[in-house]
Amino acid sequence: MTTNNYGADQIQVLEGIEHVRKRPGMYIGSTGERGLHHLVYEVVDNSVDEALAGFCKNIEVAINDDGSVMVTDDGRGIPTDIVQRTGKSAVETVLTVLGAGGKFGGGGYKVSGGLHGVGVSVVNALSEWLEVTVWRDGKVHTQRFERGVPVSDLKVKSGAGDRTGTAIHFQPDPNIFTTGTTFVYATLAGRLRELAFLNGGVRIVFSDRRLELLKQDEPKVETYYYEGGIREYVSYMNREKQPLHDEIIYVQGERNNVQVEVALQWSADAYNDNLFGFANNIRTIDGGTHLEGLKTVLTRTFNSMARKRNKIKENESNLAGENIREGLTGVISVKVPEPEFEGQTKTKLGNTEVRGIVDSLVGEVLVEYLEFRPGVADAIIEKAVEAFKAAEAARKARELVRRKSVLESSTLPGKLADCSSRDPSESEIFIVEGDSAGGSAKQGRDRRFQAILPLRGKILNIEKTDDSKIYKNNEIQALITALGLGIKGEDFESSQLRYHRIVIMTDADVDGAHIRTLLLTFFYRYQRSMVDQGFVYIACPPLYKIERGRNHYYCYSDRERDQIIAGFPDNAKYEIQRFKGLGEMMPAQLWDTTMNPETRTLKRVEIEDAAEADRVFTVLMGDRVAPRREFIETYGPKLNLTDLDI
Repeated sequence: MTTNNYGADQIQVLEGIEHVRKRPGMYIGSTGERGLHHLVYEVVDNSVDEALAGFCKNIEVAINDDGSVMVTDDGRGIPTDIVQRTGKSAVETVLTVLGAGGKFGGGGYKVSGGLHGVGVSVVNALSEWLEVTVWRDGKVHTQRFERGVPVSDLKVKSGAGDRTGTAIHFQPDPNIFTTGTTFVYATLAGRLRELAFLNGGVRIVFSDRRLELLKQDEPKVETYYYEGGIREYVSYMNREKQPLHDEIIYVQGERNNVQVEVALQWSADAYNDNLFGFANNIRTIDGGTHLEGLKTVLTRTFNSMARKRNKIKENESNLAGENIREGLTGVISVKVPEPEFEGQTKTKLGNTEVRGIVDSLVGEVLVEYLEFRPGVADAIIEKAVEAFKAAEAARKARELVRRKSVLESSTLPGKLADCSSRDPSESEIFIVEGDSAGGSAKQGRDRRFQAILPLRGKILNIEKTDDSKIYKNNEIQALITALGLGIKGEDFESSQLRYHRIVIMTDADVDGAHIRTLLLTFFYRYQRSMVDQGFVYIACPPLYKIERGRNHYYCYSDRERDQIIAGFPDNAKYEIQRFKGLGEMMPAQLWDTTMNPETRTLKRVEIEDAAEADRVFTVLMGDRVAPRREFIETYGPKLNLTDLDI
């Protein structure tokens, strides 16, 4: 039960903070870009928790011109009275003691996202400095910390009036974040937009005041406010698609203190499902019991409805879950008082009771909704029946790629040059275009752990292809078989994957970029979890080789080439070789520049903003020409050609 009496006695202490700076990766995942942005999320999550408790309506996030970040809310304000156990104010305790907070009991919060209790104290420990301001009880409370240590006492002055809330202003420590402390606007914007969708009625204002970086005179300011919550989220994701039914199916309910919200809409021009699960505002990339419950109830409800409406005959088998979900965009958000996440990264919800709660709540509302809207039910069922028929037609082709185990059941494609290692964790596969690049790669590789799969020509664009054609395509068959993938739409089993680094290695030209995009579309739509879990990489072959006397330099961009040439004396003689394709490189060159783990550069494919990624794939690779033309006309002129990696 939530109480308005949020005071120091509700701040419970678990353990100290000293070793956070020594092992920051344990708390924020990494000391790279992802960990850096995680600092902001931790602070914002506290403000959102205030919103969930019903005390906060406005959150402001600002990146300042010095690179620091300030998060301000209009919640109750962190308590300022003394915590008996620590002898310090509650503000100082929350900011300096790991695991201190109002979320471990005591009724301060009913549900919250940051339940690992590492939140803002970790941000403080990993910041060069942090300043906190609390407006509470008519007073303004301020305190400054440096590298987690208070450098001033809690200062109190009057003049807050009726204002309540907290402001956290911090500068990440460059000694911790070795890759730099520059925040990426788009990364933060994606998460803040997501939070605003998930918490309808909360206003999040995000501003970037780094005028020099922006190259403009005014700060960049965006406001995220969605009264319709996750319904608007589904509309946002489907805005380039053709909906099968106009109205978004919406379910909201609460049972045993578990709050459930679901929004669903099917599209006529999509062949994949796009389900996003959230638990206490945390994106559950690896799924969990809430998603299992939703999938179960959708399959049962639509099969029952199909039989009732005579769309499936008595002697016919039921529609499979993936048939029913074809073309679906859905968001499920659950708020659980005591969430059990599998793993520190909170990517899979484990609470078993949630499965049944989602199943019964959604089932009741969905049956009633469809009963009153037979046209919507028929449209979804007919699409599912078509998907079922296509799947049946493709079954024989599918059997070719279904694998009982890693090496049984189907022979590996003939053009695959496999590695000798059978340990997937150390094995990697390079997907290359054409036999000439394949030849150089086969000769240059380390055959112990590097496999090569050459593809002939451009693979199928699976964004606008039904399943039966996918499985009949030779190149895609070879890909599925070589990698050890299962069937599209099935839960991804990383244990079946034959290589834990799947490297796309294409030529540095327009055709190479196109093939790379087609492959990324395949991985993203066929088995997105493979991308989410970080198995897909892009190789970065050099564009140029500069020779001057006995020295040679490989350059990976025009900018790098110009920098090296600028470092030569004015009268220097040198030769520049432009690599148009990987096949032009000698095997030893290809090994040194692109394949040798000691010297190569690999880019891991990561999805920061899943909704935006989904939209871009739909626009650029889908059937509809008008949105694509609009996208190119809008963004084409803004492109800096020197930044393109082709």
